[in-house]
Amino acid sequence: MKINWGTAIVIAFICFIGFIMYFVVNMSTNDKYDHDLVVEDYYKQELEFQKDIDKEKNAKALTTNISWKKSEEGIVITFPEELKINKIKGKVFLYRPSNKQLDFETPISLSDHNLLIPDNRLLDGRWNIKVDWTYNNKPYLYKAEINY
Repeated sequence: MKINWGTAIVIAFICFIGFIMYFVVNMSTNDKYDHDLVVEDYYKQELEFQKDIDKEKNAKALTTNISWKKSEEGIVITFPEELKINKIKGKVFLYRPSNKQLDFETPISLSDHNLLIPDNRLLDGRWNIKVDWTYNNKPYLYKAEINY
């Protein structure tokens, strides 16, 4: 039996569509390929975005902003020296883009102008840090990407 060009093209299209459908079904049903949003409450966070912009403007208006550095004990977050530490309130959120199970949040509790994030909580790789804090009831926000 001889196959002409038209029949060969139709067979090729059917094989290609079958191949693509196999991968679509496999990717959507297999638990190995998890397709979660980046964060669980994505839409809620999107509505809060303007507030975050205002907080970041407040932080940039400071004479010195928050800084961080890597140390042997972990990550040291340094708050501005001119601020009184007993009036600083807030939380630090560390977000791991590659694995949401590693994300964690810690409250800000300062004895001096430094906050230590212990090394045992951090794996090597990329982390996004978000420091949401207030000073004299004025909100501030600091964001950074850390390669630990």
